[in-house]
Amino acid sequence: MRIAQVSPLYEAVPPRLYGGTERVVAHLTDALVTLGHDVTLFSSAEAQTLGKLAVVRDQAIRLDPAPLKSDLAAHLNALSEVRRRADEFDVIHFHTDMIQFPMFEAMPEKTITTLHGRLDLKDLAEVYRRWPQFPLVSISDDQRRPLPFANWAATVHHGMSTDLYQFNPRGEGYLAFLGRISPEKRPDRAISIATATGKRLKIAAKVDNADRAYFEESIQPLLANPLVDFIGEIGDGAKSAFLGGADALLFPIDWPEPFGLVMIEAMACGTPVIAWENGSVPEVIEHGLTGFIVRSEAEAREAVARLPELDRYAIRARFEERFSAIAMARRYLEIYDRLPQSHVLTEAA
Repeated sequence: MRIAQVSPLYEAVPPRLYGGTERVVAHLTDALVTLGHDVTLFSSAEAQTLGKLAVVRDQAIRLDPAPLKSDLAAHLNALSEVRRRADEFDVIHFHTDMIQFPMFEAMPEKTITTLHGRLDLKDLAEVYRRWPQFPLVSISDDQRRPLPFANWAATVHHGMSTDLYQFNPRGEGYLAFLGRISPEKRPDRAISIATATGKRLKIAAKVDNADRAYFEESIQPLLANPLVDFIGEIGDGAKSAFLGGADALLFPIDWPEPFGLVMIEAMACGTPVIAWENGSVPEVIEHGLTGFIVRSEAEAREAVARLPELDRYAIRARFEERFSAIAMARRYLEIYDRLPQSHVLTEAA
């Protein structure tokens, strides 16, 4: 099958540091190639891929040092190139939310769009009512709740390469927080839990400009705690040691997380996850097997005490069974095969 993967341009594919969507696109593209398909990745120039790279920007937007840039213009230019080459592909898989809809109205039957973000934002519902012909994929069932009427084709949980992170059979006595410093991610909760249990907490996190004031006012004062070690933003190369060395990953979110890639990154290392019961968490974490699902700081503290009950070998095994890149790619191939255009091409062949 000839497949186009269309990535957003905010981060490299895979990201050099923080980044979720582009990391998933990287793993999916490589897995589809491994399964024998002809895949073209539309991305920025520094992408690393087993597929054919179609360069649509000189570099990813976030780390581009240019002082003035337009993410809208960059994505419109990229989508125009995809549209120009559309006849080369059996399936065009978008990871760019809804911006492509007007440009591809003539060919929705050969497209699939994975939605990677939260869907409870003003104006989104009208877009999906206006363009109902585009089949959509959710990354968790919970993600769909704000748009139950949308044209959902399936839910596909994220996956990642089983070779990327190394398994660690034992932790080194600390708790970990990995991701982004923001109010909805609740790093303050992580610090409170670690302090109450007397455990060290290592924080590897990105601070966006939009969250700078929150970081400086609410989080930075807490970093004076001798139990807390703020490392900053890290990339894939450092995650095996960071996550694998942790007794548990704390995922104390306070919002409807669409998926939470960091949870399966921890599982890949054999590290259990203590996560709040929000968003996708009950779909990703198996309570008492790959971690603990909690509803309060008191329950989180109890979960820390129960960590010795969990088998890190079993956690890694469940990651491989449920969240490998190959498993994700096979689920997407089932969706591609159901597209009307796919049946037309099969009959023609």
